[in-house]
Amino acid sequence: MHDLIIRGGTIVDGTGEAPFVGDIAIDGDRIVEVGQVEGPARREIDASGLTVTPGWVDIHTHYDGQATWDPLLAPSSWHGVTTAIMGNCGVGFAPVRPDAHDFLIELMEGVEDIPGSALAEGITWKWESFPEYLDALEAMPRAIDIGTHVPHAPVRAYVLGDRCNTDYEPNAEEIAEMARLVREGVEAGALGFSTSRTLLHKDLKGVHMPGTFAGSDEMLAMGLSMKGLRHGVFEMVSDHLGDDDEWMWVKGFAQETGLPVTLVATSAGAYEGNKMYNIAEESRRHGMDIRPQIAGRPTGILHGLTSNFHIFAASPSYKDRIAPLPLDARAAEMAKPEVRAALLSEDSGLIRAALGTSPSDVSLATALGAGSLLWRIFPLGENPDYEPNREHSVAGLAEAAGVSPLEMMYDLLIRDGGRELFYQPLGGYVTYNFDFFRKNMQHPNVLFGLSDGGAHCGVIADAGMPTFILTHWARDRVKGDRFPLEFLVRKLTSDTAKAYGLNDRGQLKPGLLADLNLIDFDALKLHRPVAVNDLPAGGKRLVQKAEGYRYTIKSGQVTFQDGESTGALPGGLVRGGREAVILPIAAE
Repeated sequence: MHDLIIRGGTIVDGTGEAPFVGDIAIDGDRIVEVGQVEGPARREIDASGLTVTPGWVDIHTHYDGQATWDPLLAPSSWHGVTTAIMGNCGVGFAPVRPDAHDFLIELMEGVEDIPGSALAEGITWKWESFPEYLDALEAMPRAIDIGTHVPHAPVRAYVLGDRCNTDYEPNAEEIAEMARLVREGVEAGALGFSTSRTLLHKDLKGVHMPGTFAGSDEMLAMGLSMKGLRHGVFEMVSDHLGDDDEWMWVKGFAQETGLPVTLVATSAGAYEGNKMYNIAEESRRHGMDIRPQIAGRPTGILHGLTSNFHIFAASPSYKDRIAPLPLDARAAEMAKPEVRAALLSEDSGLIRAALGTSPSDVSLATALGAGSLLWRIFPLGENPDYEPNREHSVAGLAEAAGVSPLEMMYDLLIRDGGRELFYQPLGGYVTYNFDFFRKNMQHPNVLFGLSDGGAHCGVIADAGMPTFILTHWARDRVKGDRFPLEFLVRKLTSDTAKAYGLNDRGQLKPGLLADLNLIDFDALKLHRPVAVNDLPAGGKRLVQKAEGYRYTIKSGQVTFQDGESTGALPGGLVRGGREAVILPIAAE
């Protein structure tokens, strides 16, 4: 008798092959039979009319702190993610000296917008070394599996102390010690090493994070410390992808070690031309395991009264009188004609930037982008459209209504009791379509990533990226070609799993982990993000829920049913080189 049989579902097995109707038998934490399964089971699930897929393997999250206190790791777990990889972008919480806790918290808050008060209250700091951090993660059962990189910034801080984010150049002994710590962490089970070389990543004081300006000798030493190991991904966020100097040592690392590299572009230019595609294509032609990451849509800043940002936030009347009020009271106050008139008449750098005039805050102007911002901001509504037309922008709606863009922004801002949010795509949307993303998503060397689950709590809510990718790219897109569902499932499962050497998951085959989603694909949808105060110390975050996930199964146990946790916690820590084991039944 099997433990669980899923009967009659449309199976999209993660291989990229065409869907088929069949059954799946599960014993313990493994799939044991796929096809027409005879005999009984202790539990059966009727999957007629449902799409059955592997669980999503999300390679770019930031649950480094949340994983120490939260067994569910929502919102990613709400969206069918059964394996999440964190420690990205060079930030994390190990190794750490006892007097450096606050430094790493402030760094994470500055770089990834995770409330420092929540991290300070939630993290128990039961570790100093990276292996001890892995042991602490392993001690907590959870709804999904997690894995992590060794992040550059904590390593640099551990070795260099207060000099870690200055222009001090480490000597050979210090570089060797940093390399030793990286290898120690990867040997203990980290999935690789991560670093950041973008000017966007700063701590709370506005100082660039440790490692941003590290020389090629240091970068190569970090990467080459993994040479000879069976696993170890080099993950790098960079403004300079494709630049000759950086590209040379990245290629050198890949060729000398044979280990994979995954790259995250942060420059606007990477999303406007063929740079990312060309990197992927050169890597493919020369047989290098170098894989740029791309999301299913542009990263987007969310404006609104429930987010941490909107264009009236710097207006004197708003800051002094309205900001301290609860949301409903804020919206009611702003609906008063005299308050509306006052706020629309007040001047601030945010408003000037939004209107395309010359703001006094140059850094803000850079962040918001040139030109009239309100042509690039779109109200989401309850059924978000992330590939909207120009006329659906705030300025486009204003033009159609015969009012000023600022008036339209104001009136939309207080809609739905102040719960409306606005999507501002960052890069990759100059043509008001996702053709750039489609071209890059289909390249075999490009990985799906950048959901940033757990991060950017106040202004971004992209952890539902897998749900968006399925609904938009396989079903709902009207501006151009879609993708076959089986292609998207493969890119979200076996491609990401294999990139990190997690060969025991990502496909629905006998012998592999029983990580599955049972989805009512026709009913699958994303809701508008909402603000909740459910982090430690009452910390706020924006989260986005979904409908249509009927069951999520992790290691053979149903962890979520119709969006609700069952209380089952079969997940744990994935240690690189150790747990990605395929049982003999799956051998071909």
